[in-house]
Amino acid sequence: MTTPEHEPPAPQPSASEYEDRVHRSSTGIAGGVLLLAIILWLGIDALVAGEGRTPWLALAGMILAVPLVVAFTLRPAVYVNADRLRVRNPFRVIVLPWGQVSGLRSGYSNEVLDRSGTKYQLWAVPVSLRGRKRAARQEARAAATGERVAGTGRSGGRGGVLGFGGPGAGSDGPIRAAGDQFMDDLRELRDTRENAEAAQGEVTVRWAYEIVGPALAGAVVLAILIALG
Repeated sequence: MTTPEHEPPAPQPSASEYEDRVHRSSTGIAGGVLLLAIILWLGIDALVAGEGRTPWLALAGMILAVPLVVAFTLRPAVYVNADRLRVRNPFRVIVLPWGQVSGLRSGYSNEVLDRSGTKYQLWAVPVSLRGRKRAARQEARAAATGERVAGTGRSGGRGGVLGFGGPGAGSDGPIRAAGDQFMDDLRELRDTRENAEAAQGEVTVRWAYEIVGPALAGAVVLAILIALG
């Protein structure tokens, strides 16, 4: 009687094979969509109904304004995985392996610092004083009643909302504003992964020429039109 051979277990995916978790500012996106709608509405109206140099001024203004609005509202994002942090700011993209991240700081803005001391602002994670006050009120209310408000507590200790933590993640921490909670999760992920082999490498910075180029072109054309009178 022969015994069936057991197949070797399928290899588990490494941490680097997990997809990025993306964080964007919903308020910034909503504001950007509204601003773009207003710019396009006024610009197209000037192109169609304007006389003389007005259509050209409107076109140059749109070429300048649209990339800038996209840069500061729709573009900012933070991409996180177990190996590195990728920060997409209005005019640059910064990739920081966790081994190069020396700290994450929250004040009037949220920032990440690399080993050389260079700091990069996280445009996609704005500091909300209103959110902090609301979280403080919810925490005080929960402490007074001895109960946690469902859905407003910490979402998971190590790994938290990012989903890279171990099975022991809980929800017993203090109530935090969304941006502060996200920064806490980044700090915990950095502490967990900073010495991992896959999380080593160099910091890279790339300029967003797809934003800078059109904006400069629009500014030059607009300046020429104004200079020509």
